[in-house]
Amino acid sequence: MSSAKNSKNSNRMDNSAYLAELFRLQVELVKLQAWIKHEGLKVVVIFEGRDAAGKGGVIKRITEYLNPRICRVVALPAPSERETSQWYFQRYVSHLPAAGEMALMDRSWYNRAGVERVMGFCSEAEYRDFLAECPRFERMLVRAGIVLVKYWFSISEEEQERRFLSRVRNPHKRWKLSPMDLEARARWVEYSRAKDEMFAHCDIVEAPWHVVNAEIKEHARLNCIRHLLSLIPYEDLTPETVSLPERPGDDDYQRPPVSSQKFIPEYYP
Repeated sequence: MSSAKNSKNSNRMDNSAYLAELFRLQVELVKLQAWIKHEGLKVVVIFEGRDAAGKGGVIKRITEYLNPRICRVVALPAPSERETSQWYFQRYVSHLPAAGEMALMDRSWYNRAGVERVMGFCSEAEYRDFLAECPRFERMLVRAGIVLVKYWFSISEEEQERRFLSRVRNPHKRWKLSPMDLEARARWVEYSRAKDEMFAHCDIVEAPWHVVNAEIKEHARLNCIRHLLSLIPYEDLTPETVSLPERPGDDDYQRPPVSSQKFIPEYYP
């Protein structure tokens, strides 16, 4: 085992401590959700990064206890033929939040600066137009009152390979490994160049990129959630504890027999 791997394992947080801190932060996310609703905030959080960098994992932990009517995940498929003929940002605009909502974007309009650029899915002119227009588009969103947060999840080539192998070996994870992931594996340097150029053009004061060290997934989740909470000042609007009133009687109502209902088989009594 390499010294780098030994160092990584020695720095890993104890699982019980990780779960306790994760739950504490998730309680704070519930408070943030209530504040977003109360204040009518419009929040967009973008998650970008290498394949297998852990974007989906942190989104899952953020949303675990939140109301999907307030906090929703935007994970768009490949654009349709009609969508490819639209203004590039058009398909994303329809998913922006209204007042009192937060949208978590698992990939975003930055597809053009990443996968489309590296895989040749867009022309050089389209790519250059994006680099010029994206900062203007994001400044427009911020001027419209949208809180725009952008995260880039960063992992090493070795850690990505380890996670890819885990997906190959585990049937419940295999769906995560797409042909595009395999192609991206062979284009590590091209993706690095694309990311660096994207940062050079789109790391703007109004909506800066925040880089998350994602070598250890558990640490990345905690660090990202804690940072997100720090960006949006909020107050605790947790309602006071209430006592449940006594339920009224139903002596005059005769329910139908249980045998009239179709229960599922109880394999796990």
